[in-house]
Amino acid sequence: MDTVSTDVRHSTIEYAPSLELDIIRPKDPPQPLPAIVWIHGGGWRLQDRTASPDLAKYFASEGYVMVSIDYRLAPDTIHPGQLLDVRSAVRWLRSNAAEHLVDPDRIGLWGSSAGGHLAALAGIHSSTLRLEHEEASSVSSAVHAVVNGYGPADLPALVNLSYPISEAEERSPEASLLGGPVRDNLTAARDASPALVVKGRTPPFLVMHGAEDTMVPFHQSIALYESLASYGNDVILYLVDGFGHGFFNPGHVLELGPGLSLDQGHLERDPSAPATIRASTDRGTQFVELHPCASFATIEAFFSGTLKAGAPVT
Repeated sequence: MDTVSTDVRHSTIEYAPSLELDIIRPKDPPQPLPAIVWIHGGGWRLQDRTASPDLAKYFASEGYVMVSIDYRLAPDTIHPGQLLDVRSAVRWLRSNAAEHLVDPDRIGLWGSSAGGHLAALAGIHSSTLRLEHEEASSVSSAVHAVVNGYGPADLPALVNLSYPISEAEERSPEASLLGGPVRDNLTAARDASPALVVKGRTPPFLVMHGAEDTMVPFHQSIALYESLASYGNDVILYLVDGFGHGFFNPGHVLELGPGLSLDQGHLERDPSAPATIRASTDRGTQFVELHPCASFATIEAFFSGTLKAGAPVT
């Protein structure tokens, strides 16, 4: 299905059995554009590709092909199924780049909560041609930049292993992702933890997390930052003052379903949000001097510096 507005073209396409993606791009770009893949949140159990910011505004209007993807949900599909779906979507986009006016060497990931977790995992495994349980392919799943919004990064650290398993732990999103409580599935939990699987070079990362997040503690993003930085990677962390969980989403997107209002719409309402910032490289330090607040403009500037013409491609 294709729809065309004055400024953008919107296509919905099945990229894998029963999984669709939306492509929103400028109508008639003069050359292939960098692409940003949006990965929705919902605790790995809820939502689909329509749970997203306004992708025409963020950031098709700034000269990107925006791609919002479905992935298989827990508990029917457990880790690493969701990660494999993200990688499959990247391969599909690269294989069909010419048709959709995408530059296959300039693809970024952007995710919210569970989607941020998956973006981080996919970025960390970017250089791996084939993961365990993944079908062989000659097409790369590599990406060149990652924006992770408040995604879990160290699943074992989310539970207190010194206490008995509680009903809340058994019913948690992490248990759905892993096929059971974290402590009963520690090997899988570690494998699904971005902060625990960094082994070397990754694409540049921008991580944003609300300092008042009560659903995913901001220490999770600190752990991811420190892990990436320890291997010399380019990573920037914004801990956003007064923000809770879900702030990438617009106000109408209820990430965890009806009746569970989070902090959706906050970044749009407060486009110059103060933050405590850390940067691991000189490039990152220069970036945050120019962008001292958390905002959608800061996110676009990060993607511009990593994906647009003249930017170094990892």
